[in-house]
Amino acid sequence: MTPDLRRIRLPWLAMVVVIVLGLSFVAVDALYAQQRPPVSQSIANRQWQWPAWEQWRRVLSLQDYNTRVVLFGATMLGVAAGTIGSFTLLRKRALMGDALSHATLPGICLAFVVATLLGVDGKSLTILLSGAAMTGLLGVAAILLIRRYSHIKEDSALAIVLSVFFGAGTALLLVAQKTPGGHAAGLETFIYGKTASMLASDAYLIAVVNLLVVGLCVVLFKPFKVLCFDAPFGASRGLPALLLDSLMMALVLLVTVVGLQAVGLVLMIALLVIPAAAARFWTENMGRMTAVSGLLGGISAMLGAGMSALLPNLPSGAMIVIVAACFFSLSMLLGAARGMLVRGLRRVRLNRKVDAHHLLRAIYEQLEAQQTLPSKIEGAVSPAIEWQSLLRMRSWSRGRLLRAIGRAKRQGLVKQLDADTIRVTAKGFAEAARVVRQHRLWEMYLITHADIAPSHVDRDADLIEHVLDDAMIEKLERLLHQQQRRETVGSPHPLSLET
Repeated sequence: MTPDLRRIRLPWLAMVVVIVLGLSFVAVDALYAQQRPPVSQSIANRQWQWPAWEQWRRVLSLQDYNTRVVLFGATMLGVAAGTIGSFTLLRKRALMGDALSHATLPGICLAFVVATLLGVDGKSLTILLSGAAMTGLLGVAAILLIRRYSHIKEDSALAIVLSVFFGAGTALLLVAQKTPGGHAAGLETFIYGKTASMLASDAYLIAVVNLLVVGLCVVLFKPFKVLCFDAPFGASRGLPALLLDSLMMALVLLVTVVGLQAVGLVLMIALLVIPAAAARFWTENMGRMTAVSGLLGGISAMLGAGMSALLPNLPSGAMIVIVAACFFSLSMLLGAARGMLVRGLRRVRLNRKVDAHHLLRAIYEQLEAQQTLPSKIEGAVSPAIEWQSLLRMRSWSRGRLLRAIGRAKRQGLVKQLDADTIRVTAKGFAEAARVVRQHRLWEMYLITHADIAPSHVDRDADLIEHVLDDAMIEKLERLLHQQQRRETVGSPHPLSLET
């Protein structure tokens, strides 16, 4: 019996992965503890070594104050980015966060230069983030103006703003480094991120932004949902689409600005896109997708920052993105709604269902052409049929037909009389009559309402008959004035026992 992958719960999966990785690291550490050479503790030393058990214990128990601050701030950032990222992904604005993050670089450099010239501390995080927000808003306005007042499409506008603002920021970064104290300002850390330098005030700021973003997404969930799936319909119902769109972009900008110090402007787009894209594999419900996206973002940021704390030579932003990419790969493979494994199983089931329908319909039509159909469906006993005669009716291969017969036999639809002969059971004959009826109802619909010639409808009906449900059958009956549900419809074209 195929397991129901919808019962898989992502938090449990993440917990199992973390436990297995932790036990593996401990085992490897114990195995190679005696072989680990001594390493100099100089701050200039960049040699990598496997963390000792004491380091594992301190990180996992959150014993160090800085570790607690960093993990808390990174987790809050991941939750906020994953939550708002689910809306931008469905809104098809995923790259908007990339453009916004690159547009913040000139604002950071300008804020530092202006503050230094005015005699103010240019290294103040508040001043730098304020400058980032200003140029970020300018980047959003530039994208909207280019898209509205020119024939350039949105993807081209995003590329223009991203490249121009990042180029201007790179030039201003060189200017900022020439100012007094600019060489020690550490502005380049905003490009790649430096989570380890996060202060408690930074973590509290990220937590406040997280509460604001998640709260607004919950309050405005329905309007945002309409905006993502059918903005023109929402506008026709009086929904302020432009205001909601601007508010959504403002939330993206807010998350981007506060996340610059954690993962940097280059990798910030990963936290906005990867968790939402991974959550899309697990569910078709937008509410659950938003929750899973926020959860994945938080777990990815927490594990990435934790791994960076264990291995100080590895950058936190890069580790966060790598962990998020691992979750995306697992989701793409195991996702309960759109995962590759589930889609493969669905395709196999559908192909087997199609083969069973084709087998039963071929048997029914052969008996019908030979005028040997039983007089009743319920409890009917059909004549024996040589399975090799069915090869001429469809584009079967010998192996495929035998496999279809074997599956039908296990389902109780046919009986194997001897090596060359089969017989349809009462259950199989009832199913065959149902399949034939659906096929011919659809053929008659195509002939009557789609003006397709009777000689051409067989193949067209063959493509759709396997997915017709009871509601569609009833609708076809009403359209074709068929009142007796159990009566098999006659074929609208001559039957042929040859392919």
